[in-house]
Amino acid sequence: MAESILVTRSLTKRYGSAVAVDQANITVSKGDIYGLVGRNGAGKTTIIRMVSAQTLPTSGELELFGATGEMELRAARARTGAMVEIPSFYPYLTARENLEYYRRQRGIAGRHVVEEALEQVNLADTGKKKFKAFSLGMKQRLGLALALMNRPELLLLDEPINGLDPEGIVEFRNLLLELNRQYQTTILISSHILSELQNLATCYGFIDKGRMLEEVSAEKLAEKCRDCLELRVDDAPRAAALLERELSFRDFEVLPGGAIRLYEGLEAPQRITNLLVSQGISLYGMEHRGANLEDYFLNLIGGVRHG
Repeated sequence: MAESILVTRSLTKRYGSAVAVDQANITVSKGDIYGLVGRNGAGKTTIIRMVSAQTLPTSGELELFGATGEMELRAARARTGAMVEIPSFYPYLTARENLEYYRRQRGIAGRHVVEEALEQVNLADTGKKKFKAFSLGMKQRLGLALALMNRPELLLLDEPINGLDPEGIVEFRNLLLELNRQYQTTILISSHILSELQNLATCYGFIDKGRMLEEVSAEKLAEKCRDCLELRVDDAPRAAALLERELSFRDFEVLPGGAIRLYEGLEAPQRITNLLVSQGISLYGMEHRGANLEDYFLNLIGGVRHG
């Protein structure tokens, strides 16, 4: 079983009468790229701020690297890096000068960490270029470099690809994958660009209106989102037995309410219809279904997508 890096138990944050996060239970295991999925205002940023101690929980428990007490959590947070928004870099300083300023301010030993962080995010060749002349993608990468200077085991990223162009998104994604693979950095990342999270995450946490709805691995989610034929019949167990015996189908599941989800034979709906009808099964409907991450999330929260 994978080691748990971050665990929250009934973590709650209130601002007056407003509840930003409502009893959230999250588990991030070592080596995960955990995608925190939610609409704007769902509570994603508040969770990351509580984990990184930028805001205090109203109630609940937070465990980080096994630590739960205040002093122990302070030491555990030294093993994390966070990028909640682009830091306030000095516009007339270079990338190196900005990172050197923060290195000294934070008491991080060794000037070499600046060069290592710049190498990791592909900014080592920016030379004397001032921060004010950086593109948004370069600014985001410098923010990531700052979060990496203490060589974190857990990286907390809130909407890091927001506003990037497609090329910048791909570049940032590849950086995160490299950090995860080469340095075994565990990553908690929130984003509303759900299609991009599908290219990154090994597991997901879905949040809406401050409440965690579901945690699911990427493998389980891919299984749930597979293309299928959904059959609505009057006798699902008997229909399933017929599909297995007569058509040799094995990859299906019987759902509550008289439905069968069939993951093979998608190219032969007429054969399926003919078999069921000929054997006296009432077929009320057959629908080709498939979902991406956005579709799954909208279905989970009961939302309706408007084009």
